[in-house]
Amino acid sequence: MKFLQDYPREVKVFLIASLVNATGSALMWPLVTMYVFEELGRSMQEAGLVIAIQSLGGIAGQLLGGSLYHKLGVKRLIVGALAMNALALFALPAASTNWYLFMVAMGLVGLFNSMAQPAIQAFVGFRFAERRGELFNIIYVANNIGVALGTILSGFLAEISYMLSFVMNGLTSAIFALFFLIYLRKISSTPVQENPRRSQHREQSGWKLAGNTRLYLYMSLGTMFLLIGNSVWNTGVSPFIISEGWSKSLYSFLWTLNGILIFAAQPVVSLIKRWFAGTSNAQMTASAVFYLSGYAVILLMPSYPGLVLAMILATLGEMLISPATPAFIADTAGRNAPFYMGLSGGIGAAGRVIGPALMGGLFDQGGLAPTGWLACAMAVLAVGFFVIHAYVNRSDRNLGQNAV
Repeated sequence: MKFLQDYPREVKVFLIASLVNATGSALMWPLVTMYVFEELGRSMQEAGLVIAIQSLGGIAGQLLGGSLYHKLGVKRLIVGALAMNALALFALPAASTNWYLFMVAMGLVGLFNSMAQPAIQAFVGFRFAERRGELFNIIYVANNIGVALGTILSGFLAEISYMLSFVMNGLTSAIFALFFLIYLRKISSTPVQENPRRSQHREQSGWKLAGNTRLYLYMSLGTMFLLIGNSVWNTGVSPFIISEGWSKSLYSFLWTLNGILIFAAQPVVSLIKRWFAGTSNAQMTASAVFYLSGYAVILLMPSYPGLVLAMILATLGEMLISPATPAFIADTAGRNAPFYMGLSGGIGAAGRVIGPALMGGLFDQGGLAPTGWLACAMAVLAVGFFVIHAYVNRSDRNLGQNAV
């Protein structure tokens, strides 16, 4: 990664902090369904309900994070959200003794973790405007190196104690909050720290901003359907591996493979972008096609080699869309980018609410096959909405080149 030499030291430190935080997150999130299903003895539908509650908190967090960016200021919003997320994670061991209290705690984890996301994306977009598309991708890669490291450990930690992974996640979130507290104090005057009351820009109401549906709606709906389908991994593949009597480490390996590919397959994705997905709009559509291919493999090859191939295809789809969506908004929304990042993130995150409940019920009734069919149907809908998004934004077809 010699190209990082061109970036200032603060970018490199930011990447390291993001990697540590992502490693901590990866210790927990692949194991929540297993914990509810195996340790708490609940059904897959109830496990899906917990994921749905966490995702509802995530939707609220995305919306609040985007709306409060200019009102609270970047430091108070990011540091406060990450600190509260750490406290919620530390409370999980005690909360797990009561089923309803556990669900509330998971909702708070979703809320505070998601509040920081649009703020961090907008901060990067504002502070490094000239190279933000490239930096979005680098941060995405760094985060997923952390995912690879975390998932390597998660299966082994689960054999020792699920709660150990929850506490470690809380510790890394607290470290990330401390990093931002120190980091933002050192930053001098910057557009992201501007006081809106002193700004010459007049703030528009959220309702007025939300009326510009061309900018975010179709893209967000496409993301939502992809996330509904992607629930097949947690509430389809995960219990399938358990029901087949396979080791839990095989499930962790799938996510380890995901993290490794996000780093190692960058040249492949660069070729895809160069050949037929040069803009962020095209990358979104191509992403949905790759996801569809992966879901089809799960349906047609319900074996571990099939799951590995499906993860490879789905990872290519993830690598295309994850940097493209914030880059598109940052390029087109200007000062209002935090609001639209939060709004689009909130709509997309609805897929994490709907998906687990649907997938969990289908798995309880028919196993892996019906969850695979649903995932394929959702990917087809995603392709359609991304095509509509590209069409209505065709006048901005040159925007998003920075996403590569």
